[in-house]
Amino acid sequence: MATSIVSLSNPIFILIITALFLLLSVYIYNQPQKKGKTTKKYHPVGGTKFHQFIHFRRLHHYCTDLARKYKTYRIYSPHNSEIYTTDPANVEYILRTNFDNYGKGSFMNHTLKDLLGDGIFTVDGDEWREQRKVSSHEFSKKVLRDFSGVVFTENTIKVGNILSKASNSNQTVDITDLFMKSTTDSIFKVAFGIDFDNISGSNEKGARFCRAFDDANELVLRRFFDLSWKIQKFFNIGPEAELKKNIKVIDDIIYKLIQTKIEKMREGNDDTLLKKQDLLSRFLQIKDIDQKYVRDIVVTFVLAGKDPIATSLYWFIYMLCKHPQIQDKVAKEIKEATNMSMKELEITDVAEFATRVTEEALDKMQYLHAALTETIRLYPALSMDPKTCFSDDVLPDGGFVKKGEVVVYMPYAMGRMTFIWGDDALEFKPERWLDENGVFHPASPFKFTAFQAGPRTCMGRDFAYRQMKIFSSILLGCFAFKLSDESKIPHYRTMINLQMDGPLHISVSKRYGADKSESNNGKDLI
Repeated sequence: MATSIVSLSNPIFILIITALFLLLSVYIYNQPQKKGKTTKKYHPVGGTKFHQFIHFRRLHHYCTDLARKYKTYRIYSPHNSEIYTTDPANVEYILRTNFDNYGKGSFMNHTLKDLLGDGIFTVDGDEWREQRKVSSHEFSKKVLRDFSGVVFTENTIKVGNILSKASNSNQTVDITDLFMKSTTDSIFKVAFGIDFDNISGSNEKGARFCRAFDDANELVLRRFFDLSWKIQKFFNIGPEAELKKNIKVIDDIIYKLIQTKIEKMREGNDDTLLKKQDLLSRFLQIKDIDQKYVRDIVVTFVLAGKDPIATSLYWFIYMLCKHPQIQDKVAKEIKEATNMSMKELEITDVAEFATRVTEEALDKMQYLHAALTETIRLYPALSMDPKTCFSDDVLPDGGFVKKGEVVVYMPYAMGRMTFIWGDDALEFKPERWLDENGVFHPASPFKFTAFQAGPRTCMGRDFAYRQMKIFSSILLGCFAFKLSDESKIPHYRTMINLQMDGPLHISVSKRYGADKSESNNGKDLI
């Protein structure tokens, strides 16, 4: 006999009941709520967690479409409402003005803890201040700046040599994979003193780690939109079972890395330790050796140093391919800044050109800095950032926030808002960051929110820009890039960082001093 639609085990019936429950909850929640003669103002309801889960693969599009209707709106969830905002005034309020009232909170910590532990991205109060103080102190030291510059350059040369071979053989290159391998090698060397050698493709451990880390990144973000994740975790089924497997791969590799570093410290034969170059050696000296604490720091630095820089760089190359005139303008500035003679027609040695990319030359590359920033405006690595409200509050727009509710500001959506950037918000326009003299001028961190703002401003911002400028100046000084398929529209993976979903194949050709490299016309594609 056919199964009845009203059967409690019927998935269609469950979906209908869930949808009706959420719609009824939204209606009740959206009614005026009074205490005495006072009526609280609530932001309009844009949807529910059920809607976000349905649109998970294009979540940022969904949230951006809602933001075009409402600068700030609510997403209803059975356990609590969430507030999503693109209003710079609200962003400034939660990130700076009333900073102490907004943080990660227990909800955020519990959701992210399996992957990120008690690292700086999941904690508040004294734990956050301690890690912030130590990390910012290390980032400010000249020895780390010098060491990282050498590492970034060496790994960029390796990438350049691969691109050179591809150019000579007329082969395309998947830059998403190549750039991610390069930044992984860089962060493991700078942060932990380890030669991961992902670029060569011979390190299976490195490849396994990267796959597990990227998958865990996506699966842990999914928890924010899948109301059943705790049940799945309890029974070890579905995405939660996959997350557990990936985290085991990550932990096995990281704990072995930490143990190896500790043993070298005890034996006194770690050169990077003696020179005090890598961050892990410094943390092991500063903090009593608690391997769980160190593990959480390692994962935090991997998340901050691997994905954001690689994703920004390959979205950057993609945008330059769609706008070849801007690519040529960036390349021209690089050649002028590195004092390359126009008579030097072809660059045959990537390493030789890299010696021209000095600190002085990087400082001259104002248009490159603007083009990178414009890419990050449209494709921010961290596309949304939630904060928990610790006590009842009212945002600058008058909207009420209840204790325990989560307020999410959205860098991805904010970069596309015409009320912030003007009617040309969807255009790729590096000039918007330059003054009349061609000098870069930053925007308010409360409208350009890719690096956060206030006390939690990303301490690695200058570090990231430096790596991106070294990387892109060497590669764009040597090569011209072109999409192998001009009609392909890349999509993102919905994860903590805005990675591209799938490969991005690029055709590479040698760039000539006399500007003989060919470029195809491209259209805006945001």
